[in-house]
Amino acid sequence: MKTPSIQLYTVREALDADPAGTLERLATIGFTQVEPFGLDARAAVLVEPLRRLGLTAPTAHVTLVDGDPRAAFDAAESLGVSTVIDPMIDPRRWTTREDVEGVAAELRGLAAQAADRGLRVGYHNHAFELENRIDGVPALEVLAAAVGEAVDLEVDTYWAEVGGVSAVELLSRLGEQVVALHVKDGPRTRENTDQVAVGSGDLPVAEILAAAPQALPVVELDDHAGEIFAAVASSRRFLAGLA
Repeated sequence: MKTPSIQLYTVREALDADPAGTLERLATIGFTQVEPFGLDARAAVLVEPLRRLGLTAPTAHVTLVDGDPRAAFDAAESLGVSTVIDPMIDPRRWTTREDVEGVAAELRGLAAQAADRGLRVGYHNHAFELENRIDGVPALEVLAAAVGEAVDLEVDTYWAEVGGVSAVELLSRLGEQVVALHVKDGPRTRENTDQVAVGSGDLPVAEILAAAPQALPVVELDDHAGEIFAAVASSRRFLAGLA
């Protein structure tokens, strides 16, 4: 298993209040890598503390298809991000083969632009890309076939399971296209506050990680009913125990 990262959306309230202090706290917990979100808007405040703390950001979330790719790529370069990941594309575009292949064409075009700057483009799923099926195949897998090696995938393993697909089986089918995983845990509900520290919920986390050893594991809690940094620390300890 690769050294885990953490999606900064997990600690968004603390990050907004005190960016440097939040990153320092994550470093103290043991993280050496982070995954920023809203990259184009946040990069400027992250540059100095990331450098000072020796933290890296190999991946980051930023709207590409419906956003400003040039600003996104500029921000990625400023932080040393290598893979920029579109976190969500309009759910209405995932119901027909024509629509999904249209999404794929846009992502391939963005990937070509990114490649000129030494960057990769990726896509991150929610539940609807798995729930929506095209000729019996989850829409996310239709996308994967259409983009091929041009576009990377970051599989959110929790939302894949909420979408009715075994994350382990999905990862085995997608193979090397998956470069990162959102690793989260809980009872597979749509209520974000039901999510718990990684290793303390219902998902087979060890098996999921084993199904994609090439992928960067990224801890994320969309929300949490308890103290978020306690859950983050517990998640990091659990993953350290699997290494």
